[in-house]
Amino acid sequence: MRELVSSSPSSPALRGFWEEVNESPAWQDGAFFSLSAAYALVSAVALIQLIRIQRRVPEFGWTTQKVFHLMNFLVNGVRAVVFGFHVHVFLLSTKVYKLVLLDLPGLLFFSTYTLLVLFWAEIYHQARSLPTDKLRIIYIAVNSIIYVIQVCIWVYLGINDNPLVELVSKLFIVVVSCVALLGFSVYGGRLFFLLRRFPIESKGRRKKLYEVGTVTAICCACFLIRCIVVALSAFDPDVSLEVMDHPILDFFYYMLTEILPSALVLFILRKLPPKRVSAQYHPIN
Repeated sequence: MRELVSSSPSSPALRGFWEEVNESPAWQDGAFFSLSAAYALVSAVALIQLIRIQRRVPEFGWTTQKVFHLMNFLVNGVRAVVFGFHVHVFLLSTKVYKLVLLDLPGLLFFSTYTLLVLFWAEIYHQARSLPTDKLRIIYIAVNSIIYVIQVCIWVYLGINDNPLVELVSKLFIVVVSCVALLGFSVYGGRLFFLLRRFPIESKGRRKKLYEVGTVTAICCACFLIRCIVVALSAFDPDVSLEVMDHPILDFFYYMLTEILPSALVLFILRKLPPKRVSAQYHPIN
């Protein structure tokens, strides 16, 4: 970040302004409290939508749609609390506690949105008469392995604050984001092209194409940005996301990788399920 500023013809003035912004408590509070408010708003929207779905189809158990909205509520709610107390979080004396508070919601975000990949994979396999019984096992297994590895990294960092292991932790987040990116690219793309083969007059074809195509593009973009920024932050301290004196970087990073994608996806998938059992509405067993 500083290298980009220093390459400008007016670098002294820009560098001075940039350092003033980064070190300003007013800018820091403004950025992180704004993030907290935005996360709280998205969390409230997800909760309201979950309540509406439950009132619409109370006879069903925890469907994929309900779990998705519940997880959105939890992820965004946790982020809202963390950034609401950002001063205490970033100044924690034990670094691993700060890493847990900042990275755990990111892993939950991964689990939330790969749930969409699972749902689309089930639809695609059913449409192509392929077996679907192992898809949920794969989803649970992948998520379990990711959480076990991440917890082991945190435990090791709690015992031995090793910079190399901290680097591995950041690169692991990059790999996790790449897995999500790959999942959306493969099954979002497959389902999109499968829907394109339906006759033009097929009921709901255009709307489903729009939903799948748009959500795939949004989620691929957010996980790609996460991959790039986290990879850069692993090797460049000036792009670190774990310090309080990078408020503008943190604001745009979380806005582009979590808040805006969540808000847009919740808006696109806002339609309530039908009151009667539909082939497109799958309860989680």
